[in-house]
Amino acid sequence: MEKTVLFTVEDSTALITLNRPERHNAICRDLLVRLYDAIDEVAHNDAIKAAIITGNGKSFCSGLDLEVVGKENLLDPRGDGRDMPDVFSACKKPIIGAVNGNAITGGFELALNCDFLIASENARFIDSHAKVGIHPGWGMTQLLQQAVGQRMAKQMSFTCRPLSARDALLHGLVNEVVAAEELIPRAKQIARDISEVNFEIMLEIKALIEKQNEVSLEQSLKIERQRFQEFLKRAKLLF
Repeated sequence: MEKTVLFTVEDSTALITLNRPERHNAICRDLLVRLYDAIDEVAHNDAIKAAIITGNGKSFCSGLDLEVVGKENLLDPRGDGRDMPDVFSACKKPIIGAVNGNAITGGFELALNCDFLIASENARFIDSHAKVGIHPGWGMTQLLQQAVGQRMAKQMSFTCRPLSARDALLHGLVNEVVAAEELIPRAKQIARDISEVNFEIMLEIKALIEKQNEVSLEQSLKIERQRFQEFLKRAKLLF
């Protein structure tokens, strides 16, 4: 039986591939367990500087596998009390979403939990929670509006209409749109670029950017100044 998630490491980049193409990479318990385990490996393996998440086949991820809803524990699949946002937020290293096709509902939330997204021309983004009658639980109501603004987020979630890759680029949901055959090479190039910077400082910058999600702008700026002074002391540049 094929693994539902494939995990490989090349140089300092982990490639995590959702691998249920016959089900459009729909989410089942085993897929979540293997995905979370892979992200934890990225978090704890010092040799890995960045990760890429993509899908095998024509879809990125079609959301929950409706055949297992109510039959499998998808909220706490490993029994450790940690859900998707918990696992992603615990990984301080950059995670790039390489969206190769449809990212629908829970699959869209999976993409939104990545640090940023690169999309192929075949990608589409759909929030169909209101259409299928399933409450969002992996960050849709907060992460989507961070990406595209509140008004566009409302339109997408209220109408359940798809957003094309080009429109996703226009609205700031994805950073780049490339041809399908260029998607993984481009994501790997970005990951290599990340690996070549001062990694400690990059992680500090990432943490500070994400502080804005937790506290006010005033508090974020105060924390940034404090961290900068701490850096100057460590570097012996503050007299």
